[in-house]
Amino acid sequence: MVFEFSLTAQQGSARAGVLQTPHGPLPTPVFAPVGTQATVKAVEPRELQELGATLVLANTYHLHLRPGEDLVAEFGGVHDFMAWNGPMLTDSGGFQVFSLGEMRDIDDDGVTFRSYLDGSIHRFTPEVSIQIQHKLGADVIMAFDECPVPNDRAAVERALARTHHWLDRCAEEHARSGDLARQALFGIVQGGIFPDLRAASVEYAAGLDLPGYAIGGLAVGETKAEMVHTLEQTTSLMPANKPRYLMGVGSPEDLVNGVARGVDIFDCVLPTRVARNGAALTRLGRINMRNRQYATDHDPIEPGCTCYTCRTFSRGYVRHLVQSSEILGHQLLSIHNLHLLLTLMREMRAAIIDGTFDDYATAFLASYQPVGAAQGAALHTA
Repeated sequence: MVFEFSLTAQQGSARAGVLQTPHGPLPTPVFAPVGTQATVKAVEPRELQELGATLVLANTYHLHLRPGEDLVAEFGGVHDFMAWNGPMLTDSGGFQVFSLGEMRDIDDDGVTFRSYLDGSIHRFTPEVSIQIQHKLGADVIMAFDECPVPNDRAAVERALARTHHWLDRCAEEHARSGDLARQALFGIVQGGIFPDLRAASVEYAAGLDLPGYAIGGLAVGETKAEMVHTLEQTTSLMPANKPRYLMGVGSPEDLVNGVARGVDIFDCVLPTRVARNGAALTRLGRINMRNRQYATDHDPIEPGCTCYTCRTFSRGYVRHLVQSSEILGHQLLSIHNLHLLLTLMREMRAAIIDGTFDDYATAFLASYQPVGAAQGAALHTA
């Protein structure tokens, strides 16, 4: 059955499974590189395949604004448009719309907003978001939700009521106009950092018996401890027979902590975004390739790494590219960073199946240093 999810193994809360999709089976846990505008920045689809990527995310909001979902559909959908033949996921556009601040106006029916490109007026409702995603044609599509400030209870309660109402409308629109065998609609659990609201949201979303569920509204301003605690409480309540997707989270330590708490799917712009700012992800933490200490360093970015960048180039050369603002620097760092995250996911899956995940996670987190600590490097983000 298309979109059937089955568990292969479990150790504690950590799960290894397989999600069947129209574009092939998707082994989990899995990390999805983000292709915001139908491209993973500075990385070719061929390179994604060579890296072992099995899932890519594209952005509904950005593709709606440019080039438009009708044009993408004319090319056969986002798979054919960007020449990616593996499973794909599109977000609903909700997070981007709600992050626009004064450029958007929200009401109970939907959101009116100005394009950041030309100031033109657009409106997303739950039905419009689903219709756009139908035309884009990804395997997994997301419900339109409201992502509030996570620690403002009154705002979270208002947003949660909207999110649940909009989820009903998304499900109705998908059933009315979509191909349920070609696209799976995932609901999104919200509730900020409040356990009772998260529990209520899980109960409401699970009542619709959708093919999968996402956890939204984390890594948006709360502390790391609050995120992990909220995640642990939320996943423990979610249906065990459905895939769980933690939206917008992708640092190495967050991936390990997320898998340990039962998350199956992740996505994040982090590996390519920090690459464009000269940062490399390693098993010990992030390093800033702009640092002068790497100018004469003949070693690869991460000794022992088997990615193309580390097999071929020195830290000294990569630093030169970064300092010179050469596009190749973005490409090589993106390849390395994605390689690390995709490798971690494969290793964690194998460890769950082997029954060694607890030891793996403990060892990784013991040696990994948070941002700012790794080799004394300061990270420049954008």
